[in-house]
Amino acid sequence: MDRGINTRCLHLEEEEGKVENFGAISYPIYQTATYAHPGVGQSTGYDYSRLQNPTREHLEKIVASLEDGIDALAFSTGMAAISLLMELFQPGDHLIVDSDLYGGSIRLFDNVSKKNGITFSNVDCHKDNVEAYITEHTKAIYIETPTNPMMNVTDIEALSKIAKRHSILLIVDNTFLSPYFQNPLKLGADVVVHSGTKYLGGHNDTLAGFLVTNREDLSERFRFLIKTTGSGLAPFDSWLILRGIKTLGIRMEKSAANALAIAKWLKEQSSVTEVIYPGFKEHPGYEIMKRQAKGFGAMITFKVKSKEFALSILEKVKMIKFAESLGGVETLITYPTTQTHADVPEEIRERNGITACTLRVSVGIEDVEDLLNELKTVFAETEAELNK
Repeated sequence: MDRGINTRCLHLEEEEGKVENFGAISYPIYQTATYAHPGVGQSTGYDYSRLQNPTREHLEKIVASLEDGIDALAFSTGMAAISLLMELFQPGDHLIVDSDLYGGSIRLFDNVSKKNGITFSNVDCHKDNVEAYITEHTKAIYIETPTNPMMNVTDIEALSKIAKRHSILLIVDNTFLSPYFQNPLKLGADVVVHSGTKYLGGHNDTLAGFLVTNREDLSERFRFLIKTTGSGLAPFDSWLILRGIKTLGIRMEKSAANALAIAKWLKEQSSVTEVIYPGFKEHPGYEIMKRQAKGFGAMITFKVKSKEFALSILEKVKMIKFAESLGGVETLITYPTTQTHADVPEEIRERNGITACTLRVSVGIEDVEDLLNELKTVFAETEAELNK
């Protein structure tokens, strides 16, 4: 019988009933670089922690289970995972990538991947005819859904049919929704990317990244590359992510409920010109999200009436922290123009809708009334200050 996702966040079926590790409920941290061999030609199953470590392996099995994949690989950061992913491709290969992506991904593609001879077409995958951009050299389509930070929603299943028709990969960055709310492999994707720093870890206390696949050929290639590049996640960080995943479900539910309440409040404010949240029925991707995800997530992007208003909010928040990143238990507010997307050329930012008036909120698990009270105070103080 298939286990529910909250149970799978805590237990691997193959481990049940065993008394290994002295019965420890918390999976041990195997803080070792190397392993002694019983004899010549014999192995405990582990040789060197760059190749594999029991703590990392346990984490990878949990994440593979959550995403319904056959293999997951844990990396030192989300960008380390994407960097290794790009090693699948050769000079002359072409990729179609979403126009609205995390700035770090854009920076990697523009400054490293292009140098290595890979070409890109930047496409609004949620609305453009993606198939029209496929050439004989196209090897993959790379998307986020929802996108960072403009919350565009792409139909994964529809895009997977296009990818399969042309024998190319569909790669989906699932960081914003986590495996709790969305499972791209079940919808036809070939590879799922996560910044484990975000919702999987959930506590803003460590960095991690993941690649998950349901294809044996990709698993084998990824395993070769991770041992060659040495970008695997360290044992202690693996343990921190394991600990975070235990509460993934309840954190996602609470954060999403808080986000909906805050998004509704923001819509009512005269100083807010736009609220972008896929849980609103008027969002263009609402019906797609209902079909392909189990929730709308806890990320909100909104725009205020002036740059001065945006900067004042950032200076006045206290409990809500003005900080990069997302997906932790604490609510964070981010200024994409100078933070997550600072390296993206201004014309591209503005074309995607990222302006000096744009703010992004990662809603945490605080009591929502406390979050709303702080926002009410900050907005009122800003209005009074700017209207002097």
